[in-house]
Amino acid sequence: MPLNEPILCQRIPTPPWGDPRDRKLVSYAQFIASGGYAGLHQALAMKPKDVVDLVKASELRGRGGAGFPAGVKWSFLAPEDGKSRFLTVNADESEPGTFKDRMILDFDPHLLLEGIAICMHACRLDTAYIYIRGEYHSQARTLQTALDEAYANRIFGDGSVLGRIADRWPQCHVHRGAGAYICGEETGLLESLEGKRGWPRIKPPFPAVAGAFGRPTIINNVETLAMVGPILVRGADWFKSMGKGRAPGVPPTVPASFGPKLFGISGHVNRPGVYEEHLGVKLSDLIETYGQGMRGGAKFKAAIPGGISMGVLGPDEYHAELDFDIGRKHNCLGLGTAGVVVMDQDTDMVAVARNIAGFFAHESCGQCTPCREGTAWMYKILCRIEQGQGTAKDLDLLLELAGSMGAMPGTTICGLADGANWAVRTILNKFWDEFTSRVNTHRVVTA
Repeated sequence: MPLNEPILCQRIPTPPWGDPRDRKLVSYAQFIASGGYAGLHQALAMKPKDVVDLVKASELRGRGGAGFPAGVKWSFLAPEDGKSRFLTVNADESEPGTFKDRMILDFDPHLLLEGIAICMHACRLDTAYIYIRGEYHSQARTLQTALDEAYANRIFGDGSVLGRIADRWPQCHVHRGAGAYICGEETGLLESLEGKRGWPRIKPPFPAVAGAFGRPTIINNVETLAMVGPILVRGADWFKSMGKGRAPGVPPTVPASFGPKLFGISGHVNRPGVYEEHLGVKLSDLIETYGQGMRGGAKFKAAIPGGISMGVLGPDEYHAELDFDIGRKHNCLGLGTAGVVVMDQDTDMVAVARNIAGFFAHESCGQCTPCREGTAWMYKILCRIEQGQGTAKDLDLLLELAGSMGAMPGTTICGLADGANWAVRTILNKFWDEFTSRVNTHRVVTA
């Protein structure tokens, strides 16, 4: 099959998705042979608004952390005015414990590019930027090779099957990040993309109104866009036949947990890796079935459900269901990126809290006082407790600090302070005895 032949002139077969572990389709020819770009073919036969409505009907939620409905986000875009409108793809993946997007970039890059092309058609966007984590060197090369093939086959560029958008041929670019955690936040990403320091922006205006270079912008995660092609081929009902769904009695206006999800599992398990399962899989099933049990036969103690900013699950939450409602049910921030970090019975939770607080203190951009001062202060207190120099008052101060950083919305521009708050507070609350056993209750603190 000639690579320079326009895709719409090719017969696109029905996709035999098969076992996801067999999908190592790095080249354009491999992707086409598997049924790739069938979703784009389907989208181009539809009106842009109908594509948006289909994605909205599927109730696909963002897979990057926040879980906001993708179709609803697309519908927020400001009306066309004949000028540039952008798509920025968040491939920064800087949340510790998260490496699911890397698998897509390594083994199925055209699946992402197909989702990008569909989004550009649906939202009438003329330029896409894939903002990829700076440390992803080989992934950036693989992605660029796939993008070159997509250009050669007129997915993007002059003569693109997307047609002219805003009187321009659609373009897609790979943009290398510089390794800052804060650039995973959507507006910090936009600042970095524009060549400025990666400081989150105050919202409103939201990116859908004024995003990259002051123009309307859609921002989606890699995994989110990778879901779009299969949804176009198989429909919203197929997608909603998987996952936890919506609990009985919950109104349809409340976002639910439909579809499959990539779960990364690491830490004290026998087989770490990335596995695809329905949303709502139990943590215990993920550990025992996919992770092949706790390493060395140790007992389960704790798990971070989706990146360190989501907080921690305790020993009595081993059977927690990993869906978008996990925060409400288990007193953590949420599912996040579904990067599960498992800890065994010998894990020092004081050291875990100190390590997490140190990370947030280092990665705080310093723009907001509660985050800049609070994360550094929490780190110092936790270092003192770990070294046996803390007092009981330090524990109360930690809870007060964490609450003042993340319990009151609007005190900081982005969610880094919230993440630091939930991480430290949930560890402290769920493993209180470990902390009290490490402080000197007889030591008197003078003013």
